[in-house]
Amino acid sequence: MRLLLSTALAAALVLTLPACQQKAGEAEAPAAEAAAAGSIEALNGTWKVDLASLKFEQKPNEFLLKDGSYSCPTCLPPLTAAADGQFHPVADRPYYDSMSIKAVDDSTVEFHRKKGDKEVSSTILTVSEDGNVMTSKFVDATTPNSPPVEGTSSSKRAGPAPEGAHAISGQWMPDRFAEYSEQALDITYQVAGKTVTQTSQGQSWTAEIGGPAVAIQNDPGGTMVAVAAEGANGLRETYTRDGKEVGITTSVPSADGKSYVFTNVDPRDQSKVTWTANKK
Repeated sequence: MRLLLSTALAAALVLTLPACQQKAGEAEAPAAEAAAAGSIEALNGTWKVDLASLKFEQKPNEFLLKDGSYSCPTCLPPLTAAADGQFHPVADRPYYDSMSIKAVDDSTVEFHRKKGDKEVSSTILTVSEDGNVMTSKFVDATTPNSPPVEGTSSSKRAGPAPEGAHAISGQWMPDRFAEYSEQALDITYQVAGKTVTQTSQGQSWTAEIGGPAVAIQNDPGGTMVAVAAEGANGLRETYTRDGKEVGITTSVPSADGKSYVFTNVDPRDQSKVTWTANKK
């Protein structure tokens, strides 16, 4: 999902499939809950991500904006572009192929990204007066025919800005998401035997546990996913692009089956994000 988390797992993305036989508002018997929690069928249903539960484990993000040039050595892959407010081509980006970067003032920078002639995402970075907190206001419209995902997040400074550089420069640790589009927080699973279907943020996939990787429908980046069992009652989702692993997400249910703990690791830099999703 695009909540991964900066494109947002994107992290981002079709019709929601019904995933449980329970009627809205109908309570399950405790014995049924316990039985579900003991198998992968515990995933059946729609789950809402708890933004407050997000935790990040990674090296700091690093940016440098100086003398009309922007660079991000920690981006995957690293990125360098002119910061003159004009659109310039960028390579090796699955969800956009050109971008513009403009320093609005000493504390604010705007980013706009296009795929072809269509703008697909934007970000406004603003650094606090004391220079220690950076707020990101973002719009992600990379998924065709799907509502944009909007929100705000913040990072804490982990290293000083180089002398003469813009305030966004330096090292930053992701801290929290203050806002995120409500509809984009939902993940729906349907498990039938060894077949798993997931729907989230306008994208969906159906794969066999232990089977080959399948294409994620409506994902313009061409991402594939393969699923496997994780322990007795969890699921492992391995995401690949151009044959290379770009994310591994595991999900494990609580004892009563009412919540799940998700963990996503990017094997390219070993960054990790964990969050809890509660059953709706």
